[in-house]
Amino acid sequence: MAKYSEQLDAVLTALADPTRRTVVDRLGRGPASVGELAEPLAISLPSFMKHVRTLENCGLIRTKKTGRVRTCVLNRDRLRLLDSWLADQRRMWEESTDRLEHFVIDGTDYTAVVRHGSPEQRARHEELGFFDGWGTVTDQLAAAVE
Repeated sequence: MAKYSEQLDAVLTALADPTRRTVVDRLGRGPASVGELAEPLAISLPSFMKHVRTLENCGLIRTKKTGRVRTCVLNRDRLRLLDSWLADQRRMWEESTDRLEHFVIDGTDYTAVVRHGSPEQRARHEELGFFDGWGTVTDQLAAAVE
């Protein structure tokens, strides 16, 4: 997770806004001027420019000014960062659901290993009674229910 941190946080924060997601979606079809991007939106141009700056600051778009026209282009490399993070998350959850499926279908009981993203998460997991490599899935589920 640390390999993604600040850059990923900035991208996710930028994409949390529906106006900025609309801009990214439109730029997925090709470059466009700020005026073209702002036209279908019901906000003032100065307010829209704040969105453009946010997208530019996190690296999702690049802008180039030629004369009086500022053109925006989607930075697909930055989207690959997001795609990579999502692929890691998808892989982790698929592995977890695969283990659960084996447990449910054939009764295979696996030793669960708790992964901690930070010392704070480790402390929180230990408060809940989940330690690294502690017990089997059945043990952990039974303890969590008690």
